[in-house]
This record gives sequence, C-alpha cells and structure tokens, in this order.
Amino acid sequence: MYDNDQLRSFLAVAETLNFTRAAERLGLSQPTVSQHIKKLEEATGRQLVLRDTRAVRLTDNGDAMAGFARNILAAQDDAGRYFSGAAMRGRLRFGTADDLAYTRLPTILRDFRQLYPQINLELTVSQSDQLYRRVKAGQLDLVFVKWVSGAQEGTVVRHDHFSWVGLEQTQLEPGVPVPLISYPAPSLSRKLAIDALEKNGRTWRVTCNTKEINGVIAAVRAGIGITVMPSTLIPDDLVSITRRFDLPPVGEVDFTLVRNPLARTDVVDALEQAIMGRKLNPARS
Repeated sequence: MYDNDQLRSFLAVAETLNFTRAAERLGLSQPTVSQHIKKLEEATGRQLVLRDTRAVRLTDNGDAMAGFARNILAAQDDAGRYFSGAAMRGRLRFGTADDLAYTRLPTILRDFRQLYPQINLELTVSQSDQLYRRVKAGQLDLVFVKWVSGAQEGTVVRHDHFSWVGLEQTQLEPGVPVPLISYPAPSLSRKLAIDALEKNGRTWRVTCNTKEINGVIAAVRAGIGITVMPSTLIPDDLVSITRRFDLPPVGEVDFTLVRNPLARTDVVDALEQAIMGRKLNPARS
C-alpha cells in the first residue's frame, strides 16, 4: 500500500525534524525527500508533516504514521531475510540473573526472537555467580549478570548502586541485629551486605534465605526483614531505607554481559547488540 522509499524518507524527517539532515542521512536530494513526503501524504489522504520557515513538526497523523512505518519496514526486512535464506540460524544459550527480569529484558528477548525466529534461544535464570561459572565452563554462550563495579571482564550495560530496601513502615531498633533477607551464599549482594555491616560494627542475622528474587521481595513485603538490591530495581511498593537508619553503603554494581569466547560470534553479537541498543529501564507495574 505504501512505497518503501517514501516511508524511509518520512521516518528520516520524523526523526530529524529537518528536511536537509534527512536528505543527507539517506543520500538523497532535499527536493526528492520533499516529493516522497508529498506522495505519502497523497497516498494516506492526510497531512503528516507541518513545515514553516522556523520548524518542522509532525501532525497527530504523522505521529501515527511514524509507528506504522517502522513496523512496515521492519516486517519487510524480516521477511526478506527469512525467505532469502539470509536469516541467522543456530542455538544461543543465554543466562540471566533473575532480578534482571525486573527490567525490560523480557521484552528485549521477545523482540529478539521475533527478529531472529530461526535462532533457538535457550534461557537459563539463576544467580550471577552460578551463571558466570557456567559460561566459563562452556555451558552457556552469553550471560547477563550483576558484577562488582569496575571489574575488567565483560561489557557493562548499565551502572547502578546497591540500596538497603524495606517497607515504608520498617523500623530498626538501635543495638538490635539487622534482619537480613538474602540469597544463599555465595551471592554478591549477600556478601557485600554482610561485609558492609561488619565493617560498620553492625550485628546482623539472616531472617530469610531464598533462591529467587520473588522470594526476596515477598519476604520484604511481609516485614520479615530488609534486603539489598540495585536501586533501579526497587519495586514501587518498597523504598530505600539506607539513610533512614544510617545503614552503611553497600557499593556499586554493574549490569554486565559476559560471553563465551568459543560461542558463535554472529549469534552472540546479535543478542548483545539487541540488549546494548535498548534502554534497560525497570519494568514497572
């Protein structure tokens, strides 16, 4: 229904809001880009772009067309790769720390599977230290883990810091051991939390050991104790209580991709680029 060249010219204008820059991006002349926009507006029967001597902006119909254009072009590219035999194939064994599922990672993985339907994506969810051992043993191709900030290995996707987390109504009595909810040892967050408390002269006791982030969050919500987690992953109904009770800082953390050097480079590169190229914001309810 719509010409691909016209859609590409329209998207370039929509993203730059400048006909000259859009033309430069596409390697076309400005009159050609303008003609593409005009023909697309004729095809839709709607005005898509408003332009005067000072600015370029999209109409409401233009905003809608930008979304349709991206989907149309992406679908055509996918179909072309699939039926031309150029679609990437193979197996990709990917591991991720379970609390990173609270980011947009599941959406990124879903979109990746749609983009590369002939890649057999095998997902393992576990703790970071276990995933690291498995990728080093050649049992996984790429892992997404929480790493102590500044570690030399891997590709950092996002930098964050740990916070003490509890309910809004949490109370910690002076001199009473800190009630700690954590993963079993060995665990990065557990180790850093205990090290920070002991360095600060604070006593502690583990009130809940759980292997999954859902168990950690459920225990905190039940008021059993407090936990340590990356600040950007704190659920909406929990709060950082670090400053409230003068709890010691726990440290910085990097969300890091670590790859198996023996894995297929093209397949691993594709998923790594998909994760690096998308905003890994928390998935809020």
